[in-house]
Amino acid sequence: QVQLVESGGGLVQPGGSLRLSCAASGRTFSRYTMGWFRQAPGKEREFVASISGSGSRSAHADSVKGRFTISRDNAKNTVYLQMNSLKPEDTAVYYCAADHRFPDSVIVGRTSYDYWGQGTQVTVSS
Repeated sequence: QVQLVESGGGLVQPGGSLRLSCAASGRTFSRYTMGWFRQAPGKEREFVASISGSGSRSAHADSVKGRFTISRDNAKNTVYLQMNSLKPEDTAVYYCAADHRFPDSVIVGRTSYDYWGQGTQVTVSS
């Protein structure tokens, strides 16, 4: 099993930046595909970004391409989401997730992930 703890959320003005972190327990972090998802009030949880176990492959949702970047540091058991040029529509609870079945892949589907963090709130407002 792996436990995930997100941090870095908060209130930011439109156009601003935040960096989310997700720290994972365990000694096999590099064997997990990691993902970021978000859920706004009244909406379904949606894919934001995913990165393979080695970090060599990544994918981002069209809505965040060019603004958000997923990365990971396997030595620190941590995955990051750098968010730039934030918009009010980015307001949501952001969750990180882990999947161990296909570590060389990126995974877009929410139901494929085995483990989830508790989420961190991101609010973009003036």
